[in-house]
Amino acid sequence: MRRPTTARRFIVLYEHLLRRFGPQRWWPARSRFEVIVGAILTQNTSWTNVTRAVAALRAARLLTPHALDASPHSALTRLIRSSGYYNIKAKRLKQFTHFLLTRYGGSLRRMFRIEPQRLREELLAVSGIGQETADSILLYAGDRPFFVVDAYTRRVLERHGLIAGQATYGEIQQLFMDHLPADAALFNEYHALLVAVGKEYCRKTPQCETCPLRYDLPKGISAVPTISPRVGGTLPVQETSIARRGLRDRTHFAGTRRTFLVTSSQSGSPSRDLG
Repeated sequence: MRRPTTARRFIVLYEHLLRRFGPQRWWPARSRFEVIVGAILTQNTSWTNVTRAVAALRAARLLTPHALDASPHSALTRLIRSSGYYNIKAKRLKQFTHFLLTRYGGSLRRMFRIEPQRLREELLAVSGIGQETADSILLYAGDRPFFVVDAYTRRVLERHGLIAGQATYGEIQQLFMDHLPADAALFNEYHALLVAVGKEYCRKTPQCETCPLRYDLPKGISAVPTISPRVGGTLPVQETSIARRGLRDRTHFAGTRRTFLVTSSQSGSPSRDLG
């Protein structure tokens, strides 16, 4: 039987994931700035730990660029201690707020008016913001169509023979962006669904026999060796699962006759635990 095109495979994989897991309703943040804070804090930790840190910042009324930038380092580290690497993350939060205040007067609206690729380059120039964090900010806080790649994404694609073991972040991202419509809501939901299947089925010890994507595995594969996440930067691999409220309720997936639903009325909780 002839193998479907890569674009068709991506469409059908998405449909199977959506049918199995439903809309993920990610990122229960109250503002775009809170999404960005979460994107930085979630580096190498679980979402439970991030929610505790964000709640502490909210209680201290520090979830604005000016307030966070003015907070003493010692006070900030105490509030975000639950997120781990709190000294490093406090510096990274302040490096971002300094960038936002000096470059855009503290206005996210002004920042997100910049041409997306140019803004991505600016974000990557901020110390402590790598590709995954920058793309998370662009996609989930800015509603810009940049596909976020994490260890779950890499694991699923590698086991299905869609990427080589040494594929770079940029190569994996480009694979999605070359074969899917440039739609932020679609990228948001697709990434969330890949995390869902990665957590439940495509674990370090895979559960291929019951996985909703088992039909797409290379012939003869029912279980595969552990795939270790790549490590880069100051912290181990960033695994940012971020979405935001306010997604349009319904958008059409170009290239198919189906419609996928993205619901934002009941936000869920992204999780960063690798199984």
